[in-house]
Order: sequence, then C-alpha cells, then structure tokens
Amino acid sequence: HWHVNDGSEVFVVLDGAVDMHDRDEGTERVERLTPGRVCVAEEGDQHVAYPVPAARILVVERKGSV
Repeated sequence: HWHVNDGSEVFVVLDGAVDMHDRDEGTERVERLTPGRVCVAEEGDQHVAYPVPAARILVVERKGSV
C-alpha cells in the first residue's frame, strides 16, 4: 500500500525484481529494481514496492517507522 515514512527507508533487492512506485506532486514514477540495486525513499516520500512476481528485499528503516 502507498505510504510515507517518518524517516529514510533503504531497499536492497537481493533476488528477483521489484517495481518501486513513487509520487511527487501528483506525478507517479516507476523504477524496476533488480538484484544489487538500491533505492532510498527519503523522509516524506510517498511510495510503494511491488515484487515482480516475487523478490527477496532487505529493508532498512528507523525503529517504529511506518
């Protein structure tokens, strides 16, 4: 689901692929992340990640983050 974190969130794709969607001022962008790719969602970025069709992802975020 679309969400906004109250801190930075780091995604590292370990296996498979992920379509990372983000919105900025009503414009939606999609970037396909493949193994080894890293994506950083900064504080306040509206985003959602969809595995294509399945993926292993390492996510690093602040404790208690949404």
